Amino acid sequence: MAPTDASPDVFTRMKILGIDIGGSALKGAPVETKTGRLLGERYRVETPKRVSPDRMAEIVSEIAEHFKWKGPIGVGFPGVIETSTVRTSANLDKRFIGCDLAQLFGRATGSSVHAINDADAAGIAEMRFGAGKGKDGTVLLLTLGTGVGSALFFRGVLYPNTEFGHLPFKGDDAEKRVAASVKESQDLSWHHWGKQLDAYLDVLETVLWPELIILGGGVSAKSEKFFKYLKRRAPVVPAQFLNEAGIVGAALAAALVPKRAR
Repeated sequence: MAPTDASPDVFTRMKILGIDIGGSALKGAPVETKTGRLLGERYRVETPKRVSPDRMAEIVSEIAEHFKWKGPIGVGFPGVIETSTVRTSANLDKRFIGCDLAQLFGRATGSSVHAINDADAAGIAEMRFGAGKGKDGTVLLLTLGTGVGSALFFRGVLYPNTEFGHLPFKGDDAEKRVAASVKESQDLSWHHWGKQLDAYLDVLETVLWPELIILGGGVSAKSEKFFKYLKRRAPVVPAQFLNEAGIVGAALAAALVPKRAR
């Protein structure tokens, strides 16, 4: 497993292809790891249906070929990742469980690949360059999309694979109640969805006592629509990278892997 310290001095200037695997699309771009800057326009491939691991590998290869990429690749995946092996796949094909993503995507691209939980990747980006930069206490990041991803940091160090989106909440997994996809599929008002999200955040605050809560995912671009319904003790702020956090963080996570392990 790569180190998970997001402090500035652990990064060197590298160019790494970051790929963010989501429930409905893959997005990728080369990243300059010293600054977090994308070195090209994001390339996006829609996946409206759950695709197999082999098909996902083809899409990862397509993204690499789009950028004519030959160097290291960092991939964020929506599930628990141990080393590079998938242990859970709540919103993607269940055949991913047990897959070694470094091998699967490495064979497809001919590159060294490092895999990390997608929310952990987003958290690393936000702690290094975004809303969590310089925060030394407990920081909780949630990504609100097809599901709910989570990343927890203390003094800049990641506790990996928290999966708070699967915390029991109102008789179901929390993400079945508060994911951005639920608002869309159930046509919920911002008020109704925002109050439900606030109740979920109250549970997390009670057990974790974060000093800052960062909300990411595409819906964070519309924070003015629902932040007014969030009545939390800790400050709640939108992610600064929005939908680019997973790409940047996946590249940063790959940069943290010692060269001999790539």
